[in-house]
Amino acid sequence: MSKILWVDDEIDLLRPHIILLQQRGYDVSTATNGEDAIELVQENRYDLVFLDETMVGISGLETLSVLKDIDPSIPIVMVTKNEQESLMEEAIGRKIDDYLTKPVNPTQILAACKKFLDTQRITEEKITQDFHQGYSDITRRLMDRMDWADWLDVYLKLTERSLDVDQHPTVGLEQSLRDQWRECNGAFSRFVEHEYLDWLSDKRPDGAPLLSPHIADTHLIPKLKSGRPTVFIVVDCMRLDQWMMMETYLRPLFTIQRDYYCSILPTATPYARNSIFAGLFPTDINKHYPQFTIDERGHDEHTLNRHEKEFLALLLQRRRVQLKNDLQYIKIIDTDFGKRIEADIMRYAKHHLTAIVINAVDMIAHSRSDYPILKEIAPDEAAYRSLTRSWFLHSSFYGILRALSTVKDIQIVITTDHGSVRCMRASKVIGDRETTTNLRYKIGRNVKAEARDAMIIRDPQAYKIPAGGGSATSVVIAKDDHYFVYPTDYHHYLAKYRDSFQHGGISMEEMILPVVTLEPR
Repeated sequence: MSKILWVDDEIDLLRPHIILLQQRGYDVSTATNGEDAIELVQENRYDLVFLDETMVGISGLETLSVLKDIDPSIPIVMVTKNEQESLMEEAIGRKIDDYLTKPVNPTQILAACKKFLDTQRITEEKITQDFHQGYSDITRRLMDRMDWADWLDVYLKLTERSLDVDQHPTVGLEQSLRDQWRECNGAFSRFVEHEYLDWLSDKRPDGAPLLSPHIADTHLIPKLKSGRPTVFIVVDCMRLDQWMMMETYLRPLFTIQRDYYCSILPTATPYARNSIFAGLFPTDINKHYPQFTIDERGHDEHTLNRHEKEFLALLLQRRRVQLKNDLQYIKIIDTDFGKRIEADIMRYAKHHLTAIVINAVDMIAHSRSDYPILKEIAPDEAAYRSLTRSWFLHSSFYGILRALSTVKDIQIVITTDHGSVRCMRASKVIGDRETTTNLRYKIGRNVKAEARDAMIIRDPQAYKIPAGGGSATSVVIAKDDHYFVYPTDYHHYLAKYRDSFQHGGISMEEMILPVVTLEPR
């Protein structure tokens, strides 16, 4: 039973309201002055206080300050005859939670009680009801043939539901949610395995998603043709749920249009990000620009993304886009450099096109695998999102966007090259020493994996995947939450990489990605 304290020097006149609250199941105590109220709060725990502003003895505002010192968490609703704006501002400044103007009516009182005492219960009941209804709806949809638009809708619903459950961990829906994520990712992997080759064809079927090479043509180049200053930001390894949390803090600053696209396979930086900047599939990059050949075998992953500025310049040249001034390209890989760019961003904002790559989110994902303390801080999906939120609020990325929000004619396009998935199931893979090292895909001669766990590609060229080494070269790409482990020291690497966030494979989190346009308000 919720306990309410009502403090008013004319408490007898409020007796009908008190009786109404008691009839609704609330335990109501009363006081006629601030001194008695302070004593009661020192001796008892209350869930809500109604506090008169004008009383004999110490005032309501003075009482408010003392009560908040005793228990900062207690909600206090000021009840006042005074409608002066200055009083309201002073009360808010002293951490009042709400106020009512006398004479109060029963509806106002009950509404305040529900707001502070019953909101969590009502919200959790609604979330639980919606969850079970949505769970059944998605289960039914999985029995039918689904297209890209259906999968996008399912992914949005699961992501939004995950964010809701994050806010209400006591509802006990986490395991059911994890089970449905796994079921959906299994079905999505089969969908991609069946449809992906058609998406790559010259005659793309109706309803096929935009892919990585299409993003510049659809979202960047049309904006450049307007002549306005444009900032193009690619955040490495950013999932939709991570973006949606960031978006919450950006809505007061920008009007936001969010669209979606599908990452190419493998969902890894050397392929997907180069493809975005070049406007070409990886095999076409190798064909047209052999000086920038993408060949992961024998090369460090990060050295394969050294030519993004050149790729973008060549794309603009092919599309006959004339920039008013030099193309600016920035890659932020450490905090100090990011802060320097944040301090200097207004200079870049004057350029026709500034392209920025931000690596921090990818570094968070990989660091969680390498440092046990980060896994302790972010032991699950909800905590991983929370860690991302904390980074964003203190990041140069947020600082850059806040600064750019003051530039009236600027346009900002934000996207990512791929997402990441929490890997929970190991799958054995066989390959030689030349096979690539990523945990979610392998490229090599006669590389082998279980078909139930991986998409097996015997003709990489047909899938636009560069794979030197002749006809024996094949590609295996992990499905849903699998990760590859070699038979040698199998149990060691199984334990080392289990419950790590990885990318390169087939899952909704890695492949279904936001591409967002921001315009300052």
